[in-house]
Amino acid sequence: MHPQRCYRPLIIGRRGAVAANHPLAAQAGLMALRTGGNAVDAAVAVAASLAVVEPMMSGLGGDAFYHVFDAKSGRASVFNGTGPAPLAATPERYAAGIPRTGPLSVSVPGMVAGLGMMHRAHGRLPWRDLFAEAIRQAREGFGASPHYRHFAGDFAAVLRADRRSAERFLHDGAAPPVGSWIVQSDLARTLEEIAAEGPECFYRGPLARRFAAACAASGALVAEADLDRFEAEEQAPIRIDYRGYTVLEAPPNSTGFVLLQELKIAENFDLAAMGLGSADLVHVLVEAKKLAFADRERWGAEPRTIEPPFDELLSAEYCTRLAAGIDRRRAAPLRGIADAAGDTTYFCTADADGNAVSGIQSLNSGWGSGVTAGDTGILLNNRMAYWHLDPGHPNRLRPGRRVRHTMNPPLVLKDGKLWAVFGTPGADNQVQVNLQVLTAMIDFGLDPQQAAELPRWTSNASGQYANYPHDGPDVLTMERRFAEAVRRDLAARGHPVDTVGDLDGPCSVEIIRRDGDGTLYAGSDPRRDGWALAW
Repeated sequence: MHPQRCYRPLIIGRRGAVAANHPLAAQAGLMALRTGGNAVDAAVAVAASLAVVEPMMSGLGGDAFYHVFDAKSGRASVFNGTGPAPLAATPERYAAGIPRTGPLSVSVPGMVAGLGMMHRAHGRLPWRDLFAEAIRQAREGFGASPHYRHFAGDFAAVLRADRRSAERFLHDGAAPPVGSWIVQSDLARTLEEIAAEGPECFYRGPLARRFAAACAASGALVAEADLDRFEAEEQAPIRIDYRGYTVLEAPPNSTGFVLLQELKIAENFDLAAMGLGSADLVHVLVEAKKLAFADRERWGAEPRTIEPPFDELLSAEYCTRLAAGIDRRRAAPLRGIADAAGDTTYFCTADADGNAVSGIQSLNSGWGSGVTAGDTGILLNNRMAYWHLDPGHPNRLRPGRRVRHTMNPPLVLKDGKLWAVFGTPGADNQVQVNLQVLTAMIDFGLDPQQAAELPRWTSNASGQYANYPHDGPDVLTMERRFAEAVRRDLAARGHPVDTVGDLDGPCSVEIIRRDGDGTLYAGSDPRRDGWALAW
């Protein structure tokens, strides 16, 4: 199989590039670069804009990971902006189960703290200046796209449960017509306050008090004490070598280690000889995914709860043993592992100096909890739904601890210099699609746009869906652009194949790649509203 003709052009530049899940957010990032900002400044502008124009995916009431590569030092750092379960969120409080949406599904938002910590460490432009586009977009509004209308329709019942959310994001209780203007005046005022006062005001001070009071009024458990005690965390990334490239990921509580283990298992096979789009290739990658996800269930948790033995889990020896157990002609039984339809947003930025940010932020499900926190205009997450309640599970609910996150922001180096930043929303689909994207670029030589548009599969299994109660169908979802013979072959090997439309697979990939001469290549996924820009 050769890559099919792309729906979108490959974007090429030298002075900077941005790829984000909404064109207005990509524009905000490029404007920051063009006014003298670096990749981190662009990331702040993009993140703030996405909090406005993609309210179904992420926002100030959610969480984030920002993975930064600093070209001057040659160091990468992960800024972990994920919040914990509220102190009042005990397992006993949820004895009847964890609600998927509504006020009791809300955990402490961490995004603003992560963004602020990253900017303090690496930003060049003033914090205040980077919010101008987001504030304007919130005050004046943005046009509802067909994808916005789709998500609003799918989650209309969640939004209708909260008066403020329904008024802002729906039209007479239903999905608004395409082109309708979505205005968020309350959020604009909150963004102005954060821009003027700095990220600390979200957690301590008048805004924090108003936010906590609004949470309490809605029935959410997030209190002033939860906000006051929260700090973002700077972490060292974890890494592997894959065919001479250094692949870096966020450490736990991210489950980025799953992607690294998938790659180390896949490294034992000659993927290029199998052929792009072949049944052999899909089979081996799906089986690698199953093995890595089994270890995710054992080791994925807040690191204060359990410390994964990465020296073993990501070692060539261990992954070679796992690879040796893959039957090339038969699908292995699913191991109580799962996947979820997650609603998150991913973006990446790069500048002329070789700095880059791989950023991912989320409310969890579409529109999060559905609850807007009073007159702050902040839509709240539903991250509590990621916790387990089984007493023996490593990801069992613990007040004040961070839940395991499917969010992961990959970053790739070649000879110590930036080679690529890429990623996608999509809950547990993320590490599967990231596996396909990176092997497409490294093993098959695809450019970023070709890799983003490649026919896509995802493997899901009951017992491991991300949201409580973690069950769902066993299925290998494949886009129709895979040859029918390939899909029949995989079904004959025991894979539960379900075929969807040409571009109906999950996730929304954004990619920036940098060549040795400094040329930047950016690609974006046509499956959603993603867009790439460069100059």
